[in-house]
Amino acid sequence: MQNGTLLAAIDLGSNSFRLEIGRYHSGHIERIEYLKESVRLGGGLDEQKRLSADAMERGWACLARFAERLHGFRKQQVRAVATQTLREARNRDEFVARAQDILGFALEVIPGQEEARLIYQGVSHLLPQSDERRLVIDIGGRSTEMILGQGYDSHKMESYRLGSVAWSTKYFPRGHFSLASFRTAEIAAKAVLDQALDRFPPAEWTIAYGSSGTVGAVHTLLSANGWASGVITRSGLDWLVERMIKAGDADRLKLEGLKDDRRPVLGGGVSVLRAIFDLFDIQQMIPAQGALRHGALFDLIDRQSDDTDARERTVRWLAERFSIDPGQAQRVSQVATSLFAQIAADDPLGGRWSQKLAWAARLHEIGTHISHDRSYHHGAYILSNVDAPGFSLAELDRMSQMVLGQRGKLKKMESPLREELFAKQLLCLRLAVLLCHARQMPE
Repeated sequence: MQNGTLLAAIDLGSNSFRLEIGRYHSGHIERIEYLKESVRLGGGLDEQKRLSADAMERGWACLARFAERLHGFRKQQVRAVATQTLREARNRDEFVARAQDILGFALEVIPGQEEARLIYQGVSHLLPQSDERRLVIDIGGRSTEMILGQGYDSHKMESYRLGSVAWSTKYFPRGHFSLASFRTAEIAAKAVLDQALDRFPPAEWTIAYGSSGTVGAVHTLLSANGWASGVITRSGLDWLVERMIKAGDADRLKLEGLKDDRRPVLGGGVSVLRAIFDLFDIQQMIPAQGALRHGALFDLIDRQSDDTDARERTVRWLAERFSIDPGQAQRVSQVATSLFAQIAADDPLGGRWSQKLAWAARLHEIGTHISHDRSYHHGAYILSNVDAPGFSLAELDRMSQMVLGQRGKLKKMESPLREELFAKQLLCLRLAVLLCHARQMPE
């Protein structure tokens, strides 16, 4: 990547949407502009897991403003990612379709594991290089991510379904604070996170970092009210909870540094954070500068090379894990992409459709690890459910559909085949599998 290249990342969180624009220079990214808007998308998710019309309109209006700042950017310079609210929303396709039209760029709804990976990338790149073993925690609106890592490498990643918006709505209705509501919220949070104690035992990390929303808001409140800057302590958290209970209501809480857009979700976020402190016996947590959006920016750099693209590493790992024949995988991939180049010269994503076809072709035999009988069904199931760092939910679904449709009747593919480019991808994969059936290159 050339020095001076502008890059942009959009984080569509459950509470806020964020746009980060930076300039690349010798492996580093210099901030050019940062925009944040409180959209409260997660607050518009009803009991049927459908986004309200008002919530979607707020999101679209925000993205329209972001789009004005992205005029002149190319597709490979922008990555937009959405998290837990859109993972849950049953009508997410409606929101995503219009959001992409407004932005002019693809919008990826990413799995929890990918969200966690990007968070760690953002945090680690903005910390001094060190061999310290880190536990990174990000309490979002509807999910909480935990990552264990060292240097730039994340070793364990998990996403849990609790956060500031979800817990505020459930345990602090109408912004009411009480000792009983905090106790109930913290017990519920510990019940969800109890399994995390086995996954991230304190013996495996030496320092805890907190990223983004809740941690940043709590640190701002504490430092603005006389507590030490650069750290969140257990005693500071206890003081904050006492002040909240004394106020009794979010609207009556008077604290320096408290922003109005944080009031509706403060109770839920603080209760989850205090539950984590108790569960992991954390005495202090360091607020990190890096966050999901920064990880997305650095991932744009990594995607410029197969050696650093997380998706390429994931495909190699899956091929090895499921004992795929590397020779056959390469043959089918080469033939499929060669055919695709002849019929899809209008690839609107600058070769990315061809790349996705190549990945699917290299993994087309992944299901044989389970059984040769109906292996394409097994392969599709694996790709739909595996943790695959670097890939969005839509990318995994597309590869799964291609693996499913490589053989057998096409009636099962009736819906996805309505998309012309997918139909061309699948046609090329099916032909490549047939042409390479003898496990050698066709003449």
